[in-house]
Amino acid sequence: MRSCSGWRRFLLLIPVLFVLPHLSSVFEFSSISTKKEESRSIRSKKLDHIVLGSVAGQGLPDRLHCRGTKALNRTHASTSNVTGGAGNGVCFVTVFTVYNNTSVENVKSSNMVSVVGNVTYSKQERSMAVLNAFTNFIQVTMPKSNVVILTDPASELSIEQSNVMVQPVWGDYSRSNLMLQRIRSYIMFLEIKLEKNDGGINHYLLTDSDIAVVDNIGTIFEKHPNFHIALTFRNNKDQPLNSGFIAVRGSREGILRAKVFLEQVLKAYKTKYMKASRMLGDQLALVWVVKSHPSFDAKRFTKLQPFTQEIAGASVLFLPCALYNWTPPEGAGQFHGMPLDVKIVHFKGSRKRLMLEAWNFYKSTSNIPDMLCLVLGSGRTKYDF
Repeated sequence: MRSCSGWRRFLLLIPVLFVLPHLSSVFEFSSISTKKEESRSIRSKKLDHIVLGSVAGQGLPDRLHCRGTKALNRTHASTSNVTGGAGNGVCFVTVFTVYNNTSVENVKSSNMVSVVGNVTYSKQERSMAVLNAFTNFIQVTMPKSNVVILTDPASELSIEQSNVMVQPVWGDYSRSNLMLQRIRSYIMFLEIKLEKNDGGINHYLLTDSDIAVVDNIGTIFEKHPNFHIALTFRNNKDQPLNSGFIAVRGSREGILRAKVFLEQVLKAYKTKYMKASRMLGDQLALVWVVKSHPSFDAKRFTKLQPFTQEIAGASVLFLPCALYNWTPPEGAGQFHGMPLDVKIVHFKGSRKRLMLEAWNFYKSTSNIPDMLCLVLGSGRTKYDF
């Protein structure tokens, strides 16, 4: 009887022996899941200050070297070009508009975004701050250049700089149509210049308003004297061209050829890429016009060397984005670093917050190279709007 009772106790313990490890695994899994959720929550939280990480490109001879926010090997500041008349005969042209879908009071109450310290902006104020940073950087690095802002006649723009002119251009500036309207506005601007026939006093740089000019970009017209229009390229199979920077030689021939070229881009946009009109339609149309030329070799996009090609009746200069349209990386790819002689930093997408951070840093230091170290050391989650 005792033997049977012992066996019964043993048999009752068997399920417990199997259940306990399972329960332990459940509690461990629950703990791990909770920690992952907490980690994910921390990563997704938008910070209101710069947090510097490791700086890529250290040791490479053609990359910016930094110690914290101190530049070590880019000792020449862009402001050194001031005495040489940086920007003389160059005009920046950008398309910009503001959207007033609701009252300023409602926007302020529901869309406040921390930027630097205790400064906050509504969405509209934030857009204007980026525009003012754009014009301010130009004033620092190319003080003798001018800026023209092509905009919806209904927009009310407040610009800080005296060398900035706001030029209303009729069109459809709705968000879904803005990229298409940008090409139309550029074409209309060039048509106006042809009608005025001012003798080619200015060269024109058609750019996005979220770029920082950190060195004298006007030197391309002297270094490459024979092009009509210039585009920037990168080694990207699907989107090798970026439409955020287009240079136009200010001669009558240059303006005319550039206008005809952009008309070809507009035609391709409207007939092939309207479904991508919100974001990428203009870049896809640019690529189509370029690659449709029978003698064009797309392999040239894989080399960081400028080259010229006759396309759609224009002499087109292709410049590497790495120098003339550089974009701060988003995590992966930071090992490439920042090219030492970068001319333009493009704060596209969520990087606009970093553009404001960079401008405020420059105001406190008056040092472009050190500001570039700040940009290079800032990771994506540190400046996401």
